[in-house]
Amino acid sequence: MAQSALGLLETRGLTALVAGTDAMLKSANVTLAAPMTQVGNALVTAVVTGDVAAVKAAIDSGAEAARQYGEVVSVQVIPRPHDDTAAILPKIKTAGKK
Repeated sequence: MAQSALGLLETRGLTALVAGTDAMLKSANVTLAAPMTQVGNALVTAVVTGDVAAVKAAIDSGAEAARQYGEVVSVQVIPRPHDDTAAILPKIKTAGKK
């Protein structure tokens, strides 16, 4: 992966995830790496990338915001993920690309 860290925020319910993702993107220099992933039983996950400190700050901020709207199931920061880790993430569509 081109970035230094990968951060995952998993919540039970979409509202909490949207609030958490918004907070993550506003609080630190991170990029949304994958669209929301739903795994069933109302569990949804957002993935961000950036340098380790930014991802840690974003995950902390996102989890705090998400707790105001629902249940935070899991948070994880993976520093220096292996390049092949990107293969399991859903691809995010960027503006202007098809």
